[in-house]
Amino acid sequence: MRMIRMFKTILIPFITAGLFWWILSAWAERTSEAPYCKVENTAIGNSEALVYKAYYNWQFVWIPAGEATFQVRKKGDEIHIKVTGRTYDAYDPFFKVRDYFYSVIDAETMYPKWFVRQVQEGKYTKFDSLVFDHEQGLARSFNGKTKKTAVQKTIPLKDCTHDLLSVLYYMRNMDVSRHTPGEYIPTQILFDEKIYPIKVRYAGKEKGVDIDNIGTFSTVKVIPDLITGNVFKDGNKMTVWVSDDGNKLPLLIESPLSVGSAKAILKKYEGLRHPLRAGL
Repeated sequence: MRMIRMFKTILIPFITAGLFWWILSAWAERTSEAPYCKVENTAIGNSEALVYKAYYNWQFVWIPAGEATFQVRKKGDEIHIKVTGRTYDAYDPFFKVRDYFYSVIDAETMYPKWFVRQVQEGKYTKFDSLVFDHEQGLARSFNGKTKKTAVQKTIPLKDCTHDLLSVLYYMRNMDVSRHTPGEYIPTQILFDEKIYPIKVRYAGKEKGVDIDNIGTFSTVKVIPDLITGNVFKDGNKMTVWVSDDGNKLPLLIESPLSVGSAKAILKKYEGLRHPLRAGL
């Protein structure tokens, strides 16, 4: 059970809070009347693919636990994003994690159209689908333990509300250079039928961040707030290092847990929009 919670802790916050550094620049684009919700894609390649390896630290030993894969495909006026997370086969006899996420985004605005989440984590299963109607300010949610048992619900949207995946790619097209270290910036996502406020602190830039088999990078460092519970300790923060270049690519995520700690490291990449600037 502890290992199941550990992998959920790595994957879900990794996809959500762990990559929320892009939110920092959203506030700078807001006016006193309404948020600015439309951006031009300048960071994401039409066929980008990223693989991250997740580790759990128990009594000073780093244990490889599984992988998360992010795939982007441009299809006409839409961007399709698929994310899968799984434990390694060696762990399956003890517990089995197979998580699947899919988001369809408007390529012109980087705003979500449709989202689905289907997960299996030990004995826990979950199905969550969202259809966004931004003109009406509503989302149709289909939520349940499985697709067959999912119940429909209409949810009012706030300005610039994103799904779990669309916000990551939307914010990768923002500019954080106007912010100063220590500044907190809020935003929100729709997840599990609720709109959650997220707050991220910009922690400045850091050089010399080494990623095994890829290179050494200059990075932007951010610290998202985490929800305290049975996994995270009270007051602990997840730290994210992002490439300080046109890709704005998450390279390393580290987080203390209630028992041990976890990290996710970029393992491989392809189809980036810009060359990844290593050796800085």
